[in-house]
Amino acid sequence: MVSKLVEILQYRLKPGTGESFHQIMRDISVPLHYQQGIDVIAFGCSRHDADSYYLLRAFESEAQMQSVLEDFYASEAWQRGPREKVIERIEISLKSLLLLPKSAIDEIRKGFEVSEREYQL
Repeated sequence: MVSKLVEILQYRLKPGTGESFHQIMRDISVPLHYQQGIDVIAFGCSRHDADSYYLLRAFESEAQMQSVLEDFYASEAWQRGPREKVIERIEISLKSLLLLPKSAIDEIRKGFEVSEREYQL
């Protein structure tokens, strides 16, 4: 069974910033992740609170994650792009790492795609 390291980032955003944070993530930050080859599984506002947010990313290994993220966060595209707008809206950030089978990751991704369609309606 093929497994990947999944990073779960949970953010408590400053009050009232959830909508603008999501717009930045959707329109700027996540596309930048994709351009850098980072596998974003899911992202969005929590269903219970618009100022709670999640970002799930998958990596081949912890070493690959560290290398890719170091390059990403050092890049000019991030530094001169959404960095400041993202960071200024975050009150608290929590990070968890899980080793998940590819099949579980695919199911999470499918659920996210459904949620995104609902969001766009």
